[in-house]
Amino acid sequence: MSESNITKNALAASMKKLMRSRPFEKISVSDICSDCGINRKSFYYHFRDKYDLVNWIFYTEFIGSMDLSGYRTGWDWLNDMGEYFYKEREFYRCALKIEGQNSFKDYLVEVISPIAAFFLQDVFPETEKDNFYITFMLDALLTSTVRWLSGGYSMEMNAEEFVERIREVIIRLGRSAWTGK
Repeated sequence: MSESNITKNALAASMKKLMRSRPFEKISVSDICSDCGINRKSFYYHFRDKYDLVNWIFYTEFIGSMDLSGYRTGWDWLNDMGEYFYKEREFYRCALKIEGQNSFKDYLVEVISPIAAFFLQDVFPETEKDNFYITFMLDALLTSTVRWLSGGYSMEMNAEEFVERIREVIIRLGRSAWTGK
């Protein structure tokens, strides 16, 4: 592993650790650097700000490790994403609460939109003409994911159960969109 990746991973581990004990808005770049023994100059060499670090964590741990050609269906991809979020739920509970211009939610939508659009074409075949379905489903998926990770549903669901419920809803919506039922 290159020295650059060692530094980035140390900063990421510190960010995750600090987010377990305090809200994101109360964590400073100095706190992150102090926790892992790296100076601020090194932090800013690798990241624009702490928001960029949170986004990098998601990208490298999930998106960067994906091989889209390895997925037979969008459900396989959604299952992997659900499993990842469930495994890292403590971190993402906090990350999804970040508000403002550089929020993780905005980054998440930006990154997964093209992937979701590709897979949703099987469910909503005319989405290439009308982006409404994809945007609607992404908004619903994001809101449901936030609620799921925050324990907002009446019962605790693992990733498999959560994705299966999402699948049921999407299939029902897809069927009714084309059959009128």
